[in-house]
Amino acid sequence: MDLRIFTEPQQGASYDDLLRVAKATEDAGYDAFFRSDHYLKMGDVPGLPGPTDAWITLAGLARETSRVRLGTLVTAATFRHPSLLAISVAQVDQMSGGRVELGLGSGWFADEHTAYGFALPELKERFDLYSEQLEIVTGLWETPVGETYSFDGEHYQLADSPALPKPAQSPRPPVIIGGGGKKRTPALAARFADEFNLPFTTPEVAKAQFDRVDAAATAIGRDPNGILKSVAQAVAIGKDDAEVARRAAAIGRDEAELRENGLAGTPAEIVDKIGQWREETGITRLYLQLLDLTDLDHLELIASDIAPQL
Repeated sequence: MDLRIFTEPQQGASYDDLLRVAKATEDAGYDAFFRSDHYLKMGDVPGLPGPTDAWITLAGLARETSRVRLGTLVTAATFRHPSLLAISVAQVDQMSGGRVELGLGSGWFADEHTAYGFALPELKERFDLYSEQLEIVTGLWETPVGETYSFDGEHYQLADSPALPKPAQSPRPPVIIGGGGKKRTPALAARFADEFNLPFTTPEVAKAQFDRVDAAATAIGRDPNGILKSVAQAVAIGKDDAEVARRAAAIGRDEAELRENGLAGTPAEIVDKIGQWREETGITRLYLQLLDLTDLDHLELIASDIAPQL
């Protein structure tokens, strides 16, 4: 079971805050450090000092870390032209020595788009745009050096692109897709995903969606075992119930609700719950949503008391 740290810096974190957590993630032996790609806080938090850009952040971390994989859950298709995204991610992959993964989604947070002037089309058009972005980004990366790439879509047109630069990973960095759509999302995952992720859901819902992804892959002749399955869960873990309650309160969550819908409890309880997830869904990767970025002892506790049992 891979354990990855997943952060939400739009809630209030500077680059230096993220660097400190990323280095602690690497030192503690986690598989990866991931961050969201948002420009506006959510809920009743000040959000200071303000947003950081996901790919600028990851470029800096690429040079400050040496082992952990780096990526987004998830970059919004509404934020960047796919050619620019392909160039940025390829460069960060080079800067990291081939440790980057791209989570790409359609975009959803309306207030964020309004605040910063990003267009947010209706869902069908947004999904059409997202589909073209997946095709372009992967197409640019996979075009052999010396050849050109062209694309003629409804939303984007590329003509004789040199398709440079290339990422360090060949043929391309892993692409992560997620979401609960029952038809188009599994179909896109079957075509493009190296990993399929579901955040903040139940094992029953996750298993049903994983089955749809597997069926879509089989339908186009792809081995569904080639798509890694993962979930993301908020965490509040403590050595005793008092510490669990303190960590849940620190992130503004009700302890009982988080025990039910996330990963809250003592290490023994969390190991059991992860085991249930594995048994019911077959997941081999878990993203731990760490919301209090000042609490590095939380990160260390998981690494010392939970990871060795998995």
